[in-house]
Amino acid sequence: MKNKITAYLDEASIKYYMGEPIISDEAFDRLAESSGYARIGAKQHEEVCKHYFPMWSLQKYYEDEGKKPLEGSRNLSRTPKLDGAAISILYLDGTLSQVLTRGDGIEGREITNKFLASKTLIPHSIDLLGAYQVTGEIVAPKHVENSRNYAAGALNLKDDAEFCTRAISFFAYGVYPYLTDTFSKDLDTLSRLGFNTVQDPEIHNIYPCDGVVFRIDNNKEFAELGYTAKHPRGAYALKERQEAVETEILAVEWGVGKSGKITPVAILKPVMIGDKCVTRATLNNPAFIENLGIRIGDTVGVILGGEIIPCITHKVEA
Repeated sequence: MKNKITAYLDEASIKYYMGEPIISDEAFDRLAESSGYARIGAKQHEEVCKHYFPMWSLQKYYEDEGKKPLEGSRNLSRTPKLDGAAISILYLDGTLSQVLTRGDGIEGREITNKFLASKTLIPHSIDLLGAYQVTGEIVAPKHVENSRNYAAGALNLKDDAEFCTRAISFFAYGVYPYLTDTFSKDLDTLSRLGFNTVQDPEIHNIYPCDGVVFRIDNNKEFAELGYTAKHPRGAYALKERQEAVETEILAVEWGVGKSGKITPVAILKPVMIGDKCVTRATLNNPAFIENLGIRIGDTVGVILGGEIIPCITHKVEA
């Protein structure tokens, strides 16, 4: 079973970085933790370019884990962790020159033409000389169904004109080289250059978030702490661990999406998650069903992915 789960998580990782996630982040994390899966990222096989500066992932911290990563540190910035698709944008002497998906953090898929076609998503020119990489998140509003997949899927569209019709926004959360002595001032500068940033007010009420990012605000202190193989030591993401609610699978229906993709949906014994009565949850695809060994009549754990979409995380063993 472990080999099957590893192969499935490999596929899920590749699809995630292509902008076509096949399971929720929560389900991926639970499967990875339970199976000892520790691979990071997946390289693309076409139109791959190297980021000007690596796009590190963030260390995750949950309140029930004890001591916080930066406990005792002063002058920490606090920004929402938007739940969308990360990209890097390279400007050369102020001109938009390259846009990449995050990929594995070292290399990403080249999607520049989409952003050149869009006149409003990001600035096409900025008042800076030299090479600068701006990083941030492509997101869709909460009211868009399955907003995270909607935003990530936009980056994988073949038609640039269709991309321009998507209800998505970009919010910057970093720049390299640094523009000022602090992270907060850097974001203020990016705002003046025409970018939306994660410091903008009320974005957590409009766009999906899956945590809060804490970062040492002073850029010199942040840089001096350095990096592990996976993430910066000067920042972390505080996340709230969702408790899966148990219920029974009564039946399975097969639905066809707009793209023609066939997706199995579990019909559940009604259960309350927060203030929402949940009666259906995606089963993602046949491989997900097989790997978890799910059958009609089984008891499963269910959460609200992104606090909106019902997702099955695991099978409850008898």
